[in-house]
Amino acid sequence: MAQKIEIFDTTLRDGEQVPGCQLRTEEKAIIARELELLGVDVIEAGFPISSPGDFLSVVEISKAVNEPVVCALTRSKKEDIDVAAEALHHAKRGRIHTGIGSSDVHIKHKFRSNRDQVLEQGVWATKYAKAKGYEVEFYAEDAGRADLVFLAQLVEAVIAAGADVVNIPDTTGYCLPNLYGKRIQYLMENVKNIDKAIISVHCHNDLGLATANTIAGLSNGARQAEVTINGIGERAGNTSLEEVAMILKTHKDLELYSNIKSERLYELSLLVSSMMRMPVQANKAIVGRNAFAHSSGIHQDGFLKHAENYEIINPSDVGVPSSSIVLTARSGRAALKHRAELLGHRVEGEELNTLYENFLVVADEKKEVTDADLVVLMASMPVLSK
Repeated sequence: MAQKIEIFDTTLRDGEQVPGCQLRTEEKAIIARELELLGVDVIEAGFPISSPGDFLSVVEISKAVNEPVVCALTRSKKEDIDVAAEALHHAKRGRIHTGIGSSDVHIKHKFRSNRDQVLEQGVWATKYAKAKGYEVEFYAEDAGRADLVFLAQLVEAVIAAGADVVNIPDTTGYCLPNLYGKRIQYLMENVKNIDKAIISVHCHNDLGLATANTIAGLSNGARQAEVTINGIGERAGNTSLEEVAMILKTHKDLELYSNIKSERLYELSLLVSSMMRMPVQANKAIVGRNAFAHSSGIHQDGFLKHAENYEIINPSDVGVPSSSIVLTARSGRAALKHRAELLGHRVEGEELNTLYENFLVVADEKKEVTDADLVVLMASMPVLSK
């Protein structure tokens, strides 16, 4: 039986850490409402103690949405947790996301501490947050590089202290998918109270492996994925929400599903891109402008014969109006004939050959041949211009 994956969206917190892409509170509220319509389960609304703006954003997002859990980030400090609890006052369901570094690199060089002290601090923070009356998610920062035995001890201790969710972040994007998957598997097999909490995966894209690592984690027992729209985030970004959602939808063999209404993905991608003034790369999976575009003659011919030859996702499933045939110097006769027919001209045999020869001259001079260019070409051919 397929199991549900909770989608934890951190576009408005980790995603907004992209330099120059900060949002106003009212913009965050608009995106939060769209995330609710998309079907996300948790919205991480901000880091309340970091600034008055972040505090206000958590307050307003708590008011703006009804169904998703609203989550506020903290460090494992009393003042952070106090401020987060205050900011979540209006949330229908609130969650405090607290934690501490778990790798020896972080323990030694960031906290200048030791494992015992980190374990104690993590347990204290979990208990203190739990006493506020909200759900508690604990993050073991840099878990991707943590000693596995110590990580298991930390996870077990914070679950015993009341953590509802435990986040196992690959904070630096260091892990390989098979090793990250084994890391989750180890926790599932060696933490005796693991059934008392949801294990979450939060992966960064420094080596381009965020989505692959996330799927590896989910395949090995994690049941929450922490993601952002368009994969935005610190440094090289976070796991892309749209990629995870469509992997789960496409690969039924995983026996995992989410509540994401995928037909809303493209529109929300455009909204976030516009509000954050951060263009989506053309070849971005699922939502890039070339994701359903075909320019190679071989691909165009195969696509026109049967779309599934080159498309594993129907563009309408993600809200893209249609696939596109892009005419370039790499295009073949099948694509040219198809585009001509869309413009009201049927071309066959020698007429098509002549049009194709003329087309290639123009295509070699331009990166893309437009409908206007094609109209001019066809008008120059007496038979076709009638």
